[in-house]
Amino acid sequence: MKKIALAVAVSSFAVGALAAPETFNVEPTHTYPRFEYSHFGYSNQQQRFDKTSGKLVIDRAAKTGSVDVTIDATSVNTGYALFNQHIQGADFFDTAKHPTITFKSNKVKFEGDKPVAIEGELTIKGVTKPVTLTVTSFHSMPHPMLKKDAIGANASAKVKRSEFNMGKNVPYVSDEVTLTIAVEAIKE
Repeated sequence: MKKIALAVAVSSFAVGALAAPETFNVEPTHTYPRFEYSHFGYSNQQQRFDKTSGKLVIDRAAKTGSVDVTIDATSVNTGYALFNQHIQGADFFDTAKHPTITFKSNKVKFEGDKPVAIEGELTIKGVTKPVTLTVTSFHSMPHPMLKKDAIGANASAKVKRSEFNMGKNVPYVSDEVTLTIAVEAIKE
């Protein structure tokens, strides 16, 4: 009887250990948030940010998680230094007053053991709005070079820039902006 009790206790501990939340640090050299908008209807322009940090916590067994990401808005990269400075100005990101963009989740939705949507609060230029990121891909495995567990995902959402006090040139330059993030993160 003692052996059975010990076996139940050990298996309960093992199941509990599998259900523990795992924390991953954003890997900044493989994480690039982008934004896309229509430029006078001629083309869709895509720009990105080069500096991102944060933590992702996932508990696949409990189907819970959290995302806390900070984007350095001064790292905006349009491929053109003069335009980088222009959109950091007061009419757009106003990086002198608001150097970061943040996303903090309040709910992660799962299908099976994979996240499919992340609901949270996006703050740009001091304005916070609810946003749901749709996860279009998610992958988890040991990183082949770092020999640590890692996760990666792609996610997107649509927002109206005018809701973040960035409405200059609307409607000529589209109000609707598609936000996408390709993120990789390494387990702590």
